[in-house]
Amino acid sequence: MQTVHSRPRPNIDHWQERVDLAAAFRWTARLNLHEAVANHFSLSVNDDGTKFLMNPNQMHFSRVKASDLLLIDANDPETLAGPNAPDPTAWGLHGGLHRHCPHARCAMHVHSIHATVLAALKDSRLPPIDQNCATFFNRYVIDENYGGLAFEDEGERCAQLFTDPKKKVMIMGNHGVMIIGNSVADTFNRLYYFERAAETYIRALQTGQPLRVLSDEVAEKTARELESYPEQDVRHLEELKAILNEEGSNYAS
Repeated sequence: MQTVHSRPRPNIDHWQERVDLAAAFRWTARLNLHEAVANHFSLSVNDDGTKFLMNPNQMHFSRVKASDLLLIDANDPETLAGPNAPDPTAWGLHGGLHRHCPHARCAMHVHSIHATVLAALKDSRLPPIDQNCATFFNRYVIDENYGGLAFEDEGERCAQLFTDPKKKVMIMGNHGVMIIGNSVADTFNRLYYFERAAETYIRALQTGQPLRVLSDEVAEKTARELESYPEQDVRHLEELKAILNEEGSNYAS
């Protein structure tokens, strides 16, 4: 009988969380939702959310492995002094978020093209013109006060905008998008669909034709139905990991 050898598991804490987050990095790069080495994902690993995994300083998403991820303490003022210090803007944005928003277990910040175009419009609202757009009806916040790179002061300011637990998307005016969620699967699925929704809206605007906008009642009903749709986020991530595994990817090492 042939023996099937499983991939060895390094002796590192929070291994499954690391694997899931590494897969999200790889797939984000494949979809071209990242920007060079400038964007960041994080995942809380303790009860109050202040200790979190995050990508190393300026490593390309397509190269991130589970064992590469940094373990950061949002309450450690010496974080930027160590040899494996994170990117200063990643520390500012994600440190502030995990310090003040314990419900933000996972956070994904990107400058994806269509979400950033939306963030660049004077009116950055996303009207419910299709099912994907309706997913986010009354479920996002718009940051209208961009103040430069997300060092600590800017990160603290942004964190204060996530006051409504129902709103898990921040359209960062003049910047990009921040998505939060309960897990890697939940957050990545939301990131994926928000970019799709933003693309649909931007392309619809480009036609110059009147938009067919859903009523508030139907948009809210659709959003609630999608929120309770069984396991779509989990299955989405599991399928992506299955593809990476079949390709022989080293993301889970």
